[in-house]
Amino acid sequence: MAARAPVSPPAASGRLLLGLRKWYYSMSGFNKVGLMRDDIIHEDGDVQEAIRRLPEDVYNDRMFRVKRALDLSMKQQILPKSQWTKYEEDVPYLTPYLEEVIRERKEMEEWMKK
Repeated sequence: MAARAPVSPPAASGRLLLGLRKWYYSMSGFNKVGLMRDDIIHEDGDVQEAIRRLPEDVYNDRMFRVKRALDLSMKQQILPKSQWTKYEEDVPYLTPYLEEVIRERKEMEEWMKK
């Protein structure tokens, strides 16, 4: 009979995974200049279209964060810890728009094949 590794309860592994995600998030560094995860997505055509579709206030918030991060980077500084983006505050504001753009592009490609 093969030896089995002990199985940890799902709650324990979930807490461990959440702790690992938070640690990785803080080590990535973009939060130290006030950026969110969706702010650092590589801008290809799909991402540019998704950004174009953002509501004006969300777009303006994004541009403020990006410009502030560029300014801090140029000065080789980071924000005070109280102003860092927290893991819990980082919401995927661009992802729904990006998924819609990708879905539409794939649908158009399928349509053009016919």
